[in-house]
Amino acid sequence: MKISIIAVGKIKETFFEQAIAEYSKRLGRYCKLEILQVADEKTPDGASETLEKQIKEKEGERILSNIRSSAYVIALAIEGKMLDSVELSQKIEQLGIQGNSQIVFVIGGSLGLADRVLSRADYLLSFSKMTFPHQLMRVILLEQIYRGYRIMSGEPYHK
Repeated sequence: MKISIIAVGKIKETFFEQAIAEYSKRLGRYCKLEILQVADEKTPDGASETLEKQIKEKEGERILSNIRSSAYVIALAIEGKMLDSVELSQKIEQLGIQGNSQIVFVIGGSLGLADRVLSRADYLLSFSKMTFPHQLMRVILLEQIYRGYRIMSGEPYHK
């Protein structure tokens, strides 16, 4: 299976890059992993609601241009469904059994995801009611995907 992560913005911290590289390496034995970064838009302090919506729309267009029509899309959104690690593992496994060859996880920018991206998503996933920096969220997501594959394989990592 191919797992793609589309994220808004660049990784700026070396320690995040190192963690992403480590989990990417570990995941290599379980799936084909692709991480795509799309440019974020600068958001001025005190931006109006209208400007914020326009910014999300621009970022959303960049995200959507990287999603194949056949891909199963899981958007990370606070309003999504919360799963534990075993449930996420089962979700990924079920998608594979159902014949989905690509799962795309989408991480929005600082303002969240455009409505068009949320509409395109097949599933909305929440990691918490809290907001996390998008750089950290990539590491958390990769770790949970890795944990999920370990669970599927009956390997002891997840305990």
